[in-house]
Amino acid sequence: MHTLFARTYGVIRRPRPTFAAIAGTPSWAPVLVVTTAITFLCSAGFLQTDVGRQALVDQWERTATAFGQPVDDAGYARMEETAASGGVGLLYAAATALAYGPVLVFAVSALLFFVLTPRHAYAPVLAVVAYAGVILALRQVIATPLEYVRESIASPTTLIQFFSMFDEASPLARFLGVIDLFVVWWLVVLAIGASVLYGRSARGLALAFAGAYVVLALAAALVMAVSGGAA
Repeated sequence: MHTLFARTYGVIRRPRPTFAAIAGTPSWAPVLVVTTAITFLCSAGFLQTDVGRQALVDQWERTATAFGQPVDDAGYARMEETAASGGVGLLYAAATALAYGPVLVFAVSALLFFVLTPRHAYAPVLAVVAYAGVILALRQVIATPLEYVRESIASPTTLIQFFSMFDEASPLARFLGVIDLFVVWWLVVLAIGASVLYGRSARGLALAFAGAYVVLALAAALVMAVSGGAA
């Protein structure tokens, strides 16, 4: 299991033996380039359409409102003018790809490298985290056509999609809107990879990662609730 395709497929289908092979012969740059490019191309393609540009404007408005900054008609018109520039969509797509690609991979791998013991060489840790990112790239591939159909840039794979009866401005709805099923899958896969490297329980690591994710989601929901309530 040494080819990029085999390892990419293996992360999805058989993560434990795949990560064992990756740890033995770590290589992170090719998969990071591919997953970053996939995320960029999907996002950029969507944002170059009229539906995508309008969805971007609506997302800006929702974000501003969530943090207690209501958008009036003049502000909305300025957002539409800004989104009409094709360059803005490309910049947004590039920022998204970098955030879910190199920035996330290097940040998470550095965190695992310094927090978990026994200490390993950095290359295997970086390779495991980079290949775990295949799950996030897969999310983008699946989410893009759904975003086009829904005419929304908001992730279609969050828990709030199953609880549409809640008021979207409520703290619970905001919390559910942060919890993404593909991110949960990514955390589980990442935990399996880390367990291979560090000889720890994959379940224990997955629970720890998921716990941290829930805490961050609660914090984000709380900040939005407080900011929105202060408006």
